[in-house]
Amino acid sequence: MQTVTVSPKFQVVIPKAVRQALQIRPGQKMQVVEYNGRIELIPEKDIKELRGFIKGINTEFEREEDRV
Repeated sequence: MQTVTVSPKFQVVIPKAVRQALQIRPGQKMQVVEYNGRIELIPEKDIKELRGFIKGINTEFEREEDRV
């Protein structure tokens, strides 16, 4: 686990190993979420990168009769 320091402007630097592993680019937007007392940064993906990410998902399920 790596440690970062919060600057006086409340900024942090994402460690290089993490940036490389997640392929984070300069200027890339991130979602910031508070969850169970911790902060999570979730990189936003370009819509082109999401193409086909649910390929092979099982779409068969039973519908309720009033929802057909």
